[in-house]
Amino acid sequence: MDARTPPQAMPSALHIGDIARRSGRSVHTIRWYEAQGLMPGVTRDRGRRRVYSDYHIGWLDLMERLRLTGMSIKQLREYTALVKQGSATLRKRRALLAQHQLRVQAMIAKWTEALTLVDAKIEFYDEWVAGGTRPMVSPQQRARAKRTATKA
Repeated sequence: MDARTPPQAMPSALHIGDIARRSGRSVHTIRWYEAQGLMPGVTRDRGRRRVYSDYHIGWLDLMERLRLTGMSIKQLREYTALVKQGSATLRKRRALLAQHQLRVQAMIAKWTEALTLVDAKIEFYDEWVAGGTRPMVSPQQRARAKRTATKA
């Protein structure tokens, strides 16, 4: 379904309370996403209430996951604007997400290195607690810890 699909063609017309309950997000959060231009295809009914669909629940999930991976609001707006333009922007959308994917992969690599150091520190403290004395740290371990710390 395209972001330009008329609400009549969208199954299950939902109001903001419905979408909040079904998506697990607050009404405030949903309104914020809409105010930021990050909710394509929201219409209003005759009573001027916002009308959403299952599409918007999926859309909120996508926006939240992209934010969790570090995508900026500016990039989210750009992506949303491309979606609103329809299928003519498929290549641009893919390129935007591919660039973001590279940033996320680089960040995961940095976090993995950092986690390795955290794991080693926990192991160090486990040994200290279990043995009652501070464990020896070899020069190799210090050098490895410094390399890991400077890479992260």
